Amino acid sequence: MIFDHTYTMSTPTSPRKRSQTLVVVNSLGRQASSVIRVASAVGYTVRAQLRSCARNPQLSSELASLHGVTLFEGSLEDVNFLNDLFYGANIAFINTTSWGDEVAIGKSLAMVAKKAGVKHYIYSSLTDHSTHPRRAGQPPIDGLPLWKTKFEVEKYVREIFGLEATFVYAACYNNNFSSVLPVPLWKLEENGDGFIWKAPFHPNYPLPWLDTEHDVGPTILQILKDGIRKWGGMRIPLAFEVLTPIEASIVFSKGLGRNVTYVQTPLDLSGIPIPQGYRDQLYAIATLFQDPQNSYFPPGMGERCPEISRNLWQGWRSLEEYAREVFPVEERANGAPWIMQLGDDGEIGDSMPVTPNNEPNGMELDA
Repeated sequence: MIFDHTYTMSTPTSPRKRSQTLVVVNSLGRQASSVIRVASAVGYTVRAQLRSCARNPQLSSELASLHGVTLFEGSLEDVNFLNDLFYGANIAFINTTSWGDEVAIGKSLAMVAKKAGVKHYIYSSLTDHSTHPRRAGQPPIDGLPLWKTKFEVEKYVREIFGLEATFVYAACYNNNFSSVLPVPLWKLEENGDGFIWKAPFHPNYPLPWLDTEHDVGPTILQILKDGIRKWGGMRIPLAFEVLTPIEASIVFSKGLGRNVTYVQTPLDLSGIPIPQGYRDQLYAIATLFQDPQNSYFPPGMGERCPEISRNLWQGWRSLEEYAREVFPVEERANGAPWIMQLGDDGEIGDSMPVTPNNEPNGMELDA
């Protein structure tokens, strides 16, 4: 049911399950929708915000149909709306986006959640590389514009929630390779019977990887189950593999059954309609990750990859498995020429994820 400043009774649950009321925002994104699906499956009551159901009617309809899930359609800049959203909630998974003033929205969400009595606040943060210590003689580095804002929100959340907050850091999404968003960082160009992946990353840069749709939900659920006694105040890298671009190309080739070759190439966004803020972000990524010495995660977090995530969720999907079972399905849904040429008898999967590929490199673009 679409929920807009009014209340409705949901299907009764057991007293134990009724006590777990979870707030999720930007629910049309991959991270949020994954959490909503899993939380619903285990009996949580979920209050899920989205800006507009019209932005993705298919996914909105799916989420609204899930047991215990109520959709709240409205703006995160409206404090009265946020008060309604968090009414009666005791846990929250929050992934802010670059739509609007992310820092102001992030602080407002945390403040309202605290006043509402939320006891475990999980925030999806990202790295501010400008805060990383540098060795003698190393020049300072700039933080990525759209990651620095999330880190700024994290600092505020930590101030008001203390040990009642946990911070997760998403790795590169497997789904970034989907052709629905033609961003040069991840675009696979057809090359005979295979593909060339051209990107500015150093060939030996250790990129962390995450299948967002498949693995974020179960991982967040386990963090919630363990609670703040185990994870209060901690940062957790959400990464189930660490692969260089060359290694990623090899496993992708194995899964897809077509050769994928990585070629380090300078980033060129000329002629591509990308908003200026995100354009600046992409060029900053291209500069930062040309040097393997610039770590993806904050200091000390990368050393815990991928073990910490694998311990939280053992059923994770590898990049090879994504290439074999999901990528062809997404490409057919996107109308990619190479997969359409196979016809209906092409060897691809038989189900299609309904979440749009709208969070390239761990950032929400649309929710």
